[in-house]
Amino acid sequence: MADHYQNNMYSQGDYPLQEDDAASDVTEGHDEEDQMYEGEYQGIPHPDDTKAAQRAAWAKPQTGSSAASDLEELSEQYEYIMEECGHGKFQWMLFIVLGLALMADGVECFVVAFVLPSAEKDLCLSNAEKGMLGLIVFLSMMVGAFLWGGLADKVGRRQCLILALSINCIFAFMSSLAQGYSFFLFFRLLSGIGIGGTAPIVYSYFSEFLQMNKRGEHLSWLCMFWMIGGIYASFTAWGIIPRYGWGFSMGTEFQFHAWRVFVLVAALPAIASLVGLTFMPESPRFLLENGKHDDAWMILKQVHDTNWRAKGQPEKVFTVVHIKTPKTTEDGFFEVQSATRTPVQRWAVRSLTLCKLVLRNVASLLSAELRFATLFMAVIWFCMAFSQCLDLRKALCPSHSHRFINIEMKSVKFKDSLFEDCHFENIRSSETVFENCTIHSTVFYNTDLWEAKFIDCKMENTTFEHNKHGCHLDTAKENDVLIYLVSFLGSLAVLPGNIISALYMEKIGRVKIIGGSMLISAGCTFFLFLSFSQSAIIALQCLFCGVSAAAWNGIEVVTVELYPASKRATASGVLNALCKLAAVLSSSIFASCVGITKAIPILLSFTALVCGGLVALNLPDTQQKILQ
Repeated sequence: MADHYQNNMYSQGDYPLQEDDAASDVTEGHDEEDQMYEGEYQGIPHPDDTKAAQRAAWAKPQTGSSAASDLEELSEQYEYIMEECGHGKFQWMLFIVLGLALMADGVECFVVAFVLPSAEKDLCLSNAEKGMLGLIVFLSMMVGAFLWGGLADKVGRRQCLILALSINCIFAFMSSLAQGYSFFLFFRLLSGIGIGGTAPIVYSYFSEFLQMNKRGEHLSWLCMFWMIGGIYASFTAWGIIPRYGWGFSMGTEFQFHAWRVFVLVAALPAIASLVGLTFMPESPRFLLENGKHDDAWMILKQVHDTNWRAKGQPEKVFTVVHIKTPKTTEDGFFEVQSATRTPVQRWAVRSLTLCKLVLRNVASLLSAELRFATLFMAVIWFCMAFSQCLDLRKALCPSHSHRFINIEMKSVKFKDSLFEDCHFENIRSSETVFENCTIHSTVFYNTDLWEAKFIDCKMENTTFEHNKHGCHLDTAKENDVLIYLVSFLGSLAVLPGNIISALYMEKIGRVKIIGGSMLISAGCTFFLFLSFSQSAIIALQCLFCGVSAAAWNGIEVVTVELYPASKRATASGVLNALCKLAAVLSSSIFASCVGITKAIPILLSFTALVCGGLVALNLPDTQQKILQ
């Protein structure tokens, strides 16, 4: 039965006959009349013999049904082909290249936070401008995830990833040279749009080179590169930014200080990944979905030969002659293209049609067969991102003192406070505001607390004497090593979660890892609320980061396994965009609540994690599922 199924799968009856030269190329190592397996003399079993039992088991459910679609047949055959190609040198090379792209995504989330203490002096930023810089990272990555995820399913994984990384590198470089706030904001926006597309594409791209029993483990190992990105950003920022004397200037018009050097160094992982991608092929699964049989066959043979030669078996022959290629309909803009008269018109028609196809693909995520999967994954992604972006450590910090003499205030917010007979003297501040406060008989002497920092405040008998003007921050003190150390420890805390999830993804299962990790994270949040010791808070926060990392790994694996190849990157892009939206919302909620009570952000985080964990436990099991 297995032999019959295999013969049907690779038969030439359903395909046009190839010319003699082409036939000899694709059947390299075979004679026409009396074929002899090349490894027979070395005692190496024939591939068909070693896999016959497994293929028979896979084929048995299909033999009774002749209604299997072309896509289903392709999914089954593609799994067999990946088993024949094996897992080896090629996958590890791709692992490094795509890992560097994911590392660049992790670095991007830290760049603005690290450069702000120094950049605010160079650019003389107000509190509102600094807040906008932090917000723009999430918004631009949200747009990038949606845009590049959708395009990757229509244009190609490799091509879109190269474009996204190129945009990130170009505008990261431009932002390091920007001398004004507007240009710096604009370039970071475009840089974020580029890097936002890496995560949705990377997981889809890598999964299509993995066989079923390797997917969970190796996708989890790939997730570790995001953690490595955080560590890389912390170390390079600590090594570069505090050395503010580095750099040069050209008069007063052009300044290039150490924080700008850090912005350039932060782009190195993206550059390295971009170089590596030039040597990597397109996903053969994407090519097959789009009817490019010959190109896909050549890439699969390359994967096969690379792996088996590295294992010391160069004589092992790639036995696949034909691959089931589903019938595809043309996108529709090629005929219209020929009817238009100018290149601009052709470009406009092509772009418009491509946008329609992407939006149609996004809408198909809510079709009958994918509706519940999309809804469940959206809830899980949103809850996980929402809970992680509430800064619980700041929520648990004690309130600030009301004595302000010869001190420097950073990130202090006074809300609904009463100041009476107070004296502020020799104050330097950053990110400090007074909101809805009542100030009576108070003197501000030699401070940089001007009108913009008092929002909806009532002042009576208040005087300002000898106000400071411009930027007065001491950069040597602003760049405290503690900033980088906390970031480094936070990134390192996810290492145990990454390792455990990678080792046990196939043993425990995706669903249990996601649901269990989210519920344990909810428990950590609850105990954070009850903790008053600083050391206990740090320990629980590290445990929270490690456990949530395992949940994220499981979420990424399930996302690529739930959706078919034609919608995989699109779904990942939409869910990543939703993740960034949750981050923006949670940050806004935290900013408005933390000055009132610590209970609200902690309760919201706890509720989100419990809801997400319970939903995750109802996900379908994709562990033994062929990649569609």
